[in-house]
Amino acid sequence: MIERDTLLYLDGVTVSFDGFRALNALSLRLNEGEMRAVIGPNGAGKTTMMDVITGKTRPDSGQVVFGKDTDLTKLDEPKIASLGIGRKFQKPTVFEPHTVWDNLLLALAGDRSPRFSLFARETAAEKRQIESILETTRLTDQRYRRSADLSHGQKQWLEIGMLLAQEPQLLLVDEPVAGMTDAETEQTAVLLREINQTRSVVVVEHDMAFVRALGVKVTVLHEGSVLSEGSIDFVSDDPKVIEVYLGR
Repeated sequence: MIERDTLLYLDGVTVSFDGFRALNALSLRLNEGEMRAVIGPNGAGKTTMMDVITGKTRPDSGQVVFGKDTDLTKLDEPKIASLGIGRKFQKPTVFEPHTVWDNLLLALAGDRSPRFSLFARETAAEKRQIESILETTRLTDQRYRRSADLSHGQKQWLEIGMLLAQEPQLLLVDEPVAGMTDAETEQTAVLLREINQTRSVVVVEHDMAFVRALGVKVTVLHEGSVLSEGSIDFVSDDPKVIEVYLGR
């Protein structure tokens, strides 16, 4: 039974590759407006879970429901993206020859293909939207810089901004702080908490200090299913989690 405030519901999701079970009857529920951190050792199924949610991988069995009753297993990647599910991969993919502003302009929601050319003037509403995203992503002072010249952390923020331009309901973020400085990592936690005020977020991450800074419910995956779930303190003290992941 899907509860009323549920945004995303995975039930009994299994995925096998050449006999290896990447997901093993995985069940998970995310509420509207929730941010969830997902952790676990390499091979635990974190990336496969994101692939299933976004339509990149079809499960062998199980349900993946978005919103009230949309079955994501029946839809392709573009259709799922158009429903309001945005995904940020670990490695930032920005248009490096273009400025920060132009990257955001190209990413704005809606079909820009007839006017993909950057010579098209943005509307007043688009300008306001871009200004707002620049503020959220701490890139206001970088608006006219070429994306290639940004720091690694700033490129990550720009890509998050490009996702925000598409106005997703749900943001899936894969290891956002890998390779960041301590200061950038701290800023990213603040940035994601701000984004979470208006949309749901799933963060896959290895950095436990960063997960603690998010201050959200944590799901621990192991061998394709949920091993433990709760606050960072709860899962950190769970003997099963210590054994398979934290190793202390």
